[in-house]
Amino acid sequence: MEHVTAAWDEAVREWSGAEQTVLFDAASVVLTRGVCRWAGVPLDEGTTEDIEHLARDLVAMVDGFATAGPRHWWARRARSRQEQRFARLVDDVRAGRVAAPDGSVLAAVCEHREADGEPLHPHTAAVELLNVIRPSVAVCWFVAYTAHALHLQPNQRERLRAGDSAYTAAFVHEVRRFYPFVPYLGGLAVRDLSWRDVSVPAGGMVVLDVFGQNHDEKLWDDPYVFRPERFIEHAVERDELIPQGGGEPRNGHRCPGEGLTIGLLEALALRLADLEFTVPDQDLRISLRRIPARVHSGVVVRDVRVPSTHTLTPV
Repeated sequence: MEHVTAAWDEAVREWSGAEQTVLFDAASVVLTRGVCRWAGVPLDEGTTEDIEHLARDLVAMVDGFATAGPRHWWARRARSRQEQRFARLVDDVRAGRVAAPDGSVLAAVCEHREADGEPLHPHTAAVELLNVIRPSVAVCWFVAYTAHALHLQPNQRERLRAGDSAYTAAFVHEVRRFYPFVPYLGGLAVRDLSWRDVSVPAGGMVVLDVFGQNHDEKLWDDPYVFRPERFIEHAVERDELIPQGGGEPRNGHRCPGEGLTIGLLEALALRLADLEFTVPDQDLRISLRRIPARVHSGVVVRDVRVPSTHTLTPV
């Protein structure tokens, strides 16, 4: 979080001088820079080209995970490019050409030994590195949703600026409930099974309606109203709010990075609320037919500035 928020604060200065900024794209670059610094992955900090190229590939990998056609093939090419890049990095670290910071993810992956005493194959090590970096950058989807919510609910800005940590946490949970990062998930049954007296044959498709669960009126009062207070009024059960899966991360389908997502969003939501900007006319629709769903325009902003009368609290 420290690395990502520092990268955000650096980027804001660039946005203030730009004609316009697409927050989805800009946030992906911020997250890429921050998580790579934390993981010990070297980037060419002298230019934004290297970071932007990596960010685009990481976004493409997430954007094509549940679709056919061009997005899927672009994701496969992006994955191949970055697996090759990170495999070369692993080789360079092991050969002493690049130094991996002590205690970093890069060092842990390069130094890891399998049960037979052999180091990870460079390709496997590259995949492990990407498995840390890629999902962290996927938080840019939620950053765009947060900006979307602040635009449509301007009163939320002052609530966040008040600095109430409980309300900030509630706001982030409501963003994750209200917006459809993954509208639904599907899977094929690997064997014949029965669940609550419903028989599913091997190979049968099972669909989890994530958006429907998070907008079920049996679980949520006024489910189509954006209202963070609901998370302050009563505690939510583990499997009621499932924007990143259900169950336990260790043995279920809940994303193990959920805590990271929440922490990053709390910090970045405060920073978004603190920014002054204008939102020009654009297509802010979000299609539930698209997986992952995203704001069509990416949330374009102009005239970005940080109010001189307010100072951000370090994370």
